[in-house]
Amino acid sequence: MFVSATILHADLDAFYASVEQRDDPALRGRPVIVGGGVVLAASYEAKAFGVRTAMSGGQARRLCPGAVVVPPRMAAYTAASRAVFAVFRATTPLVEGLSIDEAFLDVDGLRRAPARVAAALRREVAEEVGLPITVGVARTKFLAKVASGVAKPDGLLVVPPDGELDFLRPLPVRRLWGVGPATAAKLARYGVTTVGGVADMPEATLTALLGPGAGRHLHALARNRDPRPVRTGVRRRSMGAQRALGRRERTPGELDVIVVGLADRLGGRLRKARRVCRTVTLRLRFGDFARATRSRTLSQATADTAVILTALRGLLAAAAPMIAERGLTLVGVSLGDLHDDRAVQLALPFDQGRAVDRAVDGVRDRFGSSAITRAVLLGRDPGVSMPMLPD
Repeated sequence: MFVSATILHADLDAFYASVEQRDDPALRGRPVIVGGGVVLAASYEAKAFGVRTAMSGGQARRLCPGAVVVPPRMAAYTAASRAVFAVFRATTPLVEGLSIDEAFLDVDGLRRAPARVAAALRREVAEEVGLPITVGVARTKFLAKVASGVAKPDGLLVVPPDGELDFLRPLPVRRLWGVGPATAAKLARYGVTTVGGVADMPEATLTALLGPGAGRHLHALARNRDPRPVRTGVRRRSMGAQRALGRRERTPGELDVIVVGLADRLGGRLRKARRVCRTVTLRLRFGDFARATRSRTLSQATADTAVILTALRGLLAAAAPMIAERGLTLVGVSLGDLHDDRAVQLALPFDQGRAVDRAVDGVRDRFGSSAITRAVLLGRDPGVSMPMLPD
């Protein structure tokens, strides 16, 4: 006996660009790019020319010369997100937000069929907020998210419980969570290019190829084994921020300024949320769009900016040869393994809190304290900033 498909994955379409088209009728039906130095979002009209999120602005304009480029308006996007989530919560109290523009909803127990709930949700978001949204409906969170991806843009797709594997098996292997270009290339060398091909591989083969964690994870997903419920009120296990740099070469001193700003911002967010972290991760994107990630696990959980900054500087120094050789277009920082500060014993030297002040003071001494420099320190340069809010 099958359990009903009662989980919805609702995902706003090209969110930032859709808000711009909603607010300016002259942009409707035209290719729109949000962000100048780096593409934060692209309308589907721009995507048809090959424009993608995180692409450099120059490349995007070469691909789509007729695109309208607009600066980001984060206040407008935040307001739109709140309005959409109000519709979600009016539909069901079981809402698990994933980002500013997507969420899972559990509609089990409602008196209407899930497909009708999903259709009504799409209609209400369009009428009340003025934005297109795609909804996938399935028995598991994983499959609901896959369904919404297949149904984009502005679509609705219901995967019936008795048709799950028929739907899933022909899909490209990249539809599996956790499969990026490198993993897809490894699987392709074994002739595996579809989800069905992964499902047919023995778990032992997958774990030998990809490692125990990734192998077991993909083995389960390829068979649609995902027991996770929709959870409300769950605190995030990580937080992050990033800065897009454009194509201009940055000096080590300029990169240090950026890392100081990111550490300062995230340390403040940790303390405000009364949380601490154990893992510090540096994320880099190079001039050829390849990416690298470097992490360090701290000996003690902390919310101290100086400790976080020290770890980041060490990671950045270790990556310096790669940066010099390949160029750098984005720097990101994430803090992981978060816990409530009251639940963790902290052991921090008294004077560590002053270290970040000295670092920031050093930056000010070198670059001045103009409004532009303050924006750089805070990671808020509107021309190049790219907040970690998935679109």
